[in-house]
Amino acid sequence: MQVGDLSTLLVWAAATAFLIALVAYTVDLARLADNAQRLDVPEEAKAEARVEALAGAGVRGGTATLSRGPDSAIAGATVDAAPGRSPRAEGIARSTTYLGIVLLFAAIVLRGVAAGRWPTANMYEFTLVGVFVATTVLAVVQRRRVIAFLGVVVMGIAVTALVVAIESFFVRADAVRPALQNYWLVLHVGVAIIATGIFTVAFAAAVLQVMRYGRETDRTHLGHRWSRADGLRQAFSGLAVTGPRFRWLEQVPDSRRLEALSFRLNAIAFVLWTLTLIGGAVWAEDAWGRYWNWDPKEVGTFIGWVVYAAYLHARTTRGWSGRKAAYFVFAGYACVIANFTVVNLAIKGLHSYAF
Repeated sequence: MQVGDLSTLLVWAAATAFLIALVAYTVDLARLADNAQRLDVPEEAKAEARVEALAGAGVRGGTATLSRGPDSAIAGATVDAAPGRSPRAEGIARSTTYLGIVLLFAAIVLRGVAAGRWPTANMYEFTLVGVFVATTVLAVVQRRRVIAFLGVVVMGIAVTALVVAIESFFVRADAVRPALQNYWLVLHVGVAIIATGIFTVAFAAAVLQVMRYGRETDRTHLGHRWSRADGLRQAFSGLAVTGPRFRWLEQVPDSRRLEALSFRLNAIAFVLWTLTLIGGAVWAEDAWGRYWNWDPKEVGTFIGWVVYAAYLHARTTRGWSGRKAAYFVFAGYACVIANFTVVNLAIKGLHSYAF
């Protein structure tokens, strides 16, 4: 078996490990949601449970006595309904996440050995390294506390990206064109990949932040009558984050902490994205004789930079927070993904030869 083929096999192995992690995170989230929803019972039912707990506490001389305090029997009667996680699922999710990261790192190294260069020269390699960065950042963020929803989103993106990369973006490991045989391939493209991976985890945190914020403030678009297509709203009203199905949101960090996490990650990624723009301009001047050529890839990168710059400005100087700030994150991440997919695949430009 050749080194390049072994690299591809390891990519499949990493995708499988991440898929198992995705399933484990989903099981953990489902267990948390189920236990939280079971707590959302009417007050009458809670009163009945309280009476049953007192009745079964034990009787001495016709008087009920509670051996562990007045609330222990009640707590014991409802212990099964308490919000709980699945330690086994969390353990599997952690282990397979770490395993997938190791396997993917080995695949990337072997890809570089097979090609005889730094493995960031095409969409396939960009995807591999980007997924590696995103999953590594996720592992670091969750080193102390597992947030199942973040794992579901990031692992879902990771598995999808790896499968699409193998099925649609794959090219044989080979040398690159002379224009790419430059140290800027490591600096410019490498920094862009790292930024994209961090943006991915920040996006997942922003999604959870918006959901948590809606739960805290009891605000949801599905909870108010629509002027148009109100029947559609009623059909999906059960999906409102204020409903019992989303009571598990009360077990995750509050929206301010999630927003702070997203902000820190986006700030770091924005600095790297800025270096991507600067490095690209320097490389363009060296390769094409101009710092700026209005190439679709350059324009797309700049648009993403503007959106994230607006987000950081609004967040730090204008005091924007909550949903308004998160919407900037959604728009910025959409620009980054569109720049990698739509611009590369559908629009021809000076960067087309690299993909």
